[in-house]
Amino acid sequence: MNQKRVTTSQGHGPRRERKELGKKGEDLALRFLKRKGYKIIERNYVCKLGEMDIIAQEKDTLVFVEVKTRTSMAFGPPQLAVNPTKQMQLSKVALNFLKEKKREDVKARFDVVAIVLRPTGEEIELIRDAFDLKYL
Repeated sequence: MNQKRVTTSQGHGPRRERKELGKKGEDLALRFLKRKGYKIIERNYVCKLGEMDIIAQEKDTLVFVEVKTRTSMAFGPPQLAVNPTKQMQLSKVALNFLKEKKREDVKARFDVVAIVLRPTGEEIELIRDAFDLKYL
């Protein structure tokens, strides 16, 4: 008897579609940030503590960027997904990156790129210095 395992996500559609949406948003965010003068250092930095979408340099500041993409505002603006729990997790990843690269002494901040993909085109909002480092 062959049984197929069906994986569902809670109200967000299939996982593959979310992953494709996230990648499309990150691609848009990369181009957007480059036009704003950011120098991309790393994309999808992964460590045991999690992932950082984009790590970039803007002038003398290292910028950790979280990209949130939505196709509608039904659940509110994308940046609302960067809640205190997510901020804590991103802070841990950022600290790990700084330690791993021996760059603890650099000026750094967190930015959020919020993207809404509409049939009429995309809306991209950059929230600079979106939140402060969250400690345990």
